Amino acid sequence: MSLLLSTADRPTPEPPDTAEAVADRVAALDWRTIAADLDQRGHAVIPHLARSAECEALVDLYPRDAAYRKTITMARHGFGRGEYRYYAHPLPPLVAALRGALYPPLAGIANRWNAALRIDVRYPPQHADFLRRCHEAGQCRPTPLILRYGPGDHNCLHQDLYGPEVFPLQVAVLLSAPGRDHTGGEFVMTERIGHSATRAEVVPLAQQGDAVVFAVHHRPVPGARGARRAELRHGVSALHTGRRHALGIIFHDAS
Repeated sequence: MSLLLSTADRPTPEPPDTAEAVADRVAALDWRTIAADLDQRGHAVIPHLARSAECEALVDLYPRDAAYRKTITMARHGFGRGEYRYYAHPLPPLVAALRGALYPPLAGIANRWNAALRIDVRYPPQHADFLRRCHEAGQCRPTPLILRYGPGDHNCLHQDLYGPEVFPLQVAVLLSAPGRDHTGGEFVMTERIGHSATRAEVVPLAQQGDAVVFAVHHRPVPGARGARRAELRHGVSALHTGRRHALGIIFHDAS
C-alpha cells in the first residue's frame, strides 16, 4: 500500500499570512533556543515556519517559467539528481518576507561566530544593507531557490558560496509533506574539524513547513586555544517515492 495520499485527500490549507504577519511570526520564534542549537550542532530546526497554504502556493508556482531566472539540472553538473530553480526579481512575497525577517536575528549570531573565529567581517543589522554590500561587490543576482526531487533523486553534499560576500547561515523549508507527498529525501549535514573524521547527521524535518537554519560553510567550536573552525556541508538523501519540494533561502546574492 502506498504511503502517499492523493491530492483529494490533502487537508484544506489555511490562507497565507501577510508580510507583516510573517515578520511577527519570525519575531515570536524562540531565538535563544535556535542560537543555542546552532552553537552546539551547526543547525536548528524551526517547526512549521511556513503555513500549508504558503507551501502549496510555492509548489504550484514551480512550472511558471517567468518566476525564475535560471534552472539547474543537477545531473548535468554532477550535483546529484533532481532540479532546482533560482527565483527572479521580484521574489515571491513569502520568500522576500522570510528572507528579510530571518536575517536580523541571524546576523547577530553570525557576528558572534565571526568574532569567536577572529574573522573581521561583520554584518549590518538589516538585510537591505547587506544586499547593498553584495551588489557593490558585483553580486546582484538573487539566490533564493526552489528544489524539486523525484524517486531516486538526491543532492550531493555541498556549500552554497556564490562570491566573496557570504552570509554564514541559510535556511531550508520543506514545502512537501513527508509520508503524504514523498518518502525518503532526508536533509543531511556533515561536519569536520581539522583532520578529524567527518560526522554526519540527519536533520528531522517531520512536517510540511518545517525549516532548518544551518551553517553555510563553517562554524566555531570550542578548542584548547580558543574557537576552532568546523567545516560543514549539506545535502539531501535519495528520495524513495513521490515528489519533494523545498525552499532554499540564501541571504547573499550571486555574482
